[in-house]
Amino acid sequence: MRDRNPWLMTDERFGDALFAALRALPPGAGVVFRHHATAPRERQRLWLAVRRIATARRLFVVAVGVMPGARGEHNGRRPTTAAAHDRREAIRHRGARYLFVSPVYPTRSHPDSTTLRPMKAAQIAVGLGVEVIALGGMDARRWRRIRHLGFDGWAAIDALSPPQKRNAVPT
Repeated sequence: MRDRNPWLMTDERFGDALFAALRALPPGAGVVFRHHATAPRERQRLWLAVRRIATARRLFVVAVGVMPGARGEHNGRRPTTAAAHDRREAIRHRGARYLFVSPVYPTRSHPDSTTLRPMKAAQIAVGLGVEVIALGGMDARRWRRIRHLGFDGWAAIDALSPPQKRNAVPT
């Protein structure tokens, strides 16, 4: 088991605070670039800026969807990262390098999702040979409490965003 730095899951809620969040991550942390609702041309521009900062800061960055220059694709045909909410999804994505198991705890991003809780989340990817990342309501305090269960890292949106921008929606 490898104790990895946190992963930042990006989305439109960050606005310009995304760049501050990227700069606050420690070298070796991961970034999953999402921005599903951003228009293609703007998404490409944003992706290039994120990739430039990530490279300079030695962050591992992947993109959801087809993004030229992405190191890997989340949930793609040959994914670097993938998401699993149950054992069946975990098995389907066992070829991924990193498997994001969620939601471990209640989360603002998906308030109606059934929460797995730590023990069940940890069991989802047992024996699949992937690094397991806890996602959903995670923060550094919760990570310290569950890391011994077999998780290799943790990911978040809110816990890794600047406090003044956590509820902001870009215009």
